Amino acid sequence: MTDAKSTFFSYVAEGDQFYQKGEFSRATESYSTALAQQPQEKNCLVARSRCYVKMGDSAKALQDAEASLQEDKTFFRGLYQKAEALYAMGEFEFALVYYHRGYKLRPELHEFRWGIQKAQEAIYNCVGSPSGVKLEKKGDLSFLNEQEQSKAIPPGKKVQQPHRQKTPSTERTSRQLLGELYSDKEYLEKLLKNQDVVKRKTRSGDHLQELIMGYVSYLDTCTEFWQQQRPIYARQRERKLLQQHWSRSSPPSDYMDYILSSFQDIDAALSVGNATGSLKKAREVLKKVQGFSEGDLPQKSEVLGSIYSCIGNALMDLGQMDEALENHQKDMELAEQCLNIDGKSRALVNIGRLYACTGQFTQAIKFWEKSVPLTEGGLDKAWLFHEIGWCHLELRQHAEAWDYSRRLLTASQEICDELWQLNAYVLMGQAELKMGSYKSSIFHFEEALQRARLLQNDAAEEAIQKALQEARQHISP
Repeated sequence: MTDAKSTFFSYVAEGDQFYQKGEFSRATESYSTALAQQPQEKNCLVARSRCYVKMGDSAKALQDAEASLQEDKTFFRGLYQKAEALYAMGEFEFALVYYHRGYKLRPELHEFRWGIQKAQEAIYNCVGSPSGVKLEKKGDLSFLNEQEQSKAIPPGKKVQQPHRQKTPSTERTSRQLLGELYSDKEYLEKLLKNQDVVKRKTRSGDHLQELIMGYVSYLDTCTEFWQQQRPIYARQRERKLLQQHWSRSSPPSDYMDYILSSFQDIDAALSVGNATGSLKKAREVLKKVQGFSEGDLPQKSEVLGSIYSCIGNALMDLGQMDEALENHQKDMELAEQCLNIDGKSRALVNIGRLYACTGQFTQAIKFWEKSVPLTEGGLDKAWLFHEIGWCHLELRQHAEAWDYSRRLLTASQEICDELWQLNAYVLMGQAELKMGSYKSSIFHFEEALQRARLLQNDAAEEAIQKALQEARQHISP
């Protein structure tokens, strides 16, 4: 059994090498040999499907992509490859739907956003913009890696019909909360009006209209982004903890509703780049809460700390670092006074973040290391280990950077997160390169490269290839 597994992976590796060289026919043969041993191996099916797309055999590409989804309909690589195969076949409307399905699952992956954009443009070029909606070039989509929180939708707002009557206020709210995604929602709604399009069916019998309606509903009622990339100081978890704490300690009140609603407005404004608006709202709420009595708001100190945190984050975005630091320090003081562990962790991370942004890496490490024992979430720990490791690298403390890369790798393996594993191997490789451990550096860069390819992250793959090239130059022929 072990030999069979070894042989399988050998053929897969051989196929990967042929694919990288552009020898797609030979890569297909290697993948087919591997699949003869493990016919249902979904990653290998996706790999062969990619080859078929390159060779112009989109029918076989679609067949392999669909086979990769048989056991797990949420397998994001299979969804992406199915969309790519459909796009290659000229089935742009269906491709658009599957790009959206994948994006729903993994919004941090650029490829789904690019897929949505290119499918929309292809539809527009072939049949014109549906119902007159105009497509816009999005340009740089790197904002998908910089989302710092999920965006909450007001309670009770659900889609009953795809063309319901909308009020200006609900449209403004939707536009603000969805940000860049609002144009996608608008496009899909307009596409629903094109009867020639929505009457069509997929090969598996699904109605295109039903699929599109599902994603309009998704965008309208569940705009929480995947939290793979969000750093620890994101406010979504904090708000949930605050609400849970309140519900345990006191009955609901108008004061609680006002505070939670205000936090949503503050966070939504900052998430779409409106730091000035977020700051203005936070200061308004601060003034109002300061006027509440402890009887009105038993958790007043915790709430004030959260508001100071919001003000500090907005000021950081505006580049007003000294004033931002003052507010984060106020948050820290209040957290210590009321023994609020989550609040203290938040303040420590934000102060560390501020120091890192201003190049004071030693200070950043000092505050972040204090936050580590207070942190429970796996993603939060991964983010912390990564940032501390890179600060050590900036300070040329390569052994310390390597140590944190190991801690990051362990944390990312515990939560089965391939993206953070990629980051861990890159950090490890960089530290080893600086320490002169070139063979180890090459090995870990290759591990990172493998994950970049699995995630289909072209930008990461290109950067890692350059790092590998630098490391290999130090190895004698």
